[in-house]
Amino acid sequence: MSSLEPLVAKAVGALGFELADLEISNRGMFLRVFIDKPGQKPVRGGEAIGLADCEAATRQLQRVLEVEGVEYDRLEVSSPGLDRKLKKPSDFERFAGDEIEVRLRRLVDGRRRLVGTIIGVVGDCVEVEAAEGRFKFELVDLERARLVPKL
Repeated sequence: MSSLEPLVAKAVGALGFELADLEISNRGMFLRVFIDKPGQKPVRGGEAIGLADCEAATRQLQRVLEVEGVEYDRLEVSSPGLDRKLKKPSDFERFAGDEIEVRLRRLVDGRRRLVGTIIGVVGDCVEVEAAEGRFKFELVDLERARLVPKL
């Protein structure tokens, strides 16, 4: 987790959004912020986050980052999209029943990559039902997880 993440989460939270993801690149000079509306799932044909939401979050972040003395060249705020990344236990709970694609850092039950449906979360473990059966992995073993869009 970046030291900037709590600041950005608090700033967008003040507007009623949640921080879905934060990407920092170009030696910290490019900030890409993905916001979402708490408790809402992506909807077919569009996301829960609109252009006006991104504009409001951008204005808020520009003011907060300036006050906090955070240097950056470029700030981009957008929706996490239909193929949203999942990172926290609350992400997996929220999207239980949805299909995800997972890549793990190490082998778990002989697999590093799987596609399946989220069954649930117990503590820091996520259970997924795949074609080959049920798999359980710990979040510390997670390299990447994304929703599989239903178009």
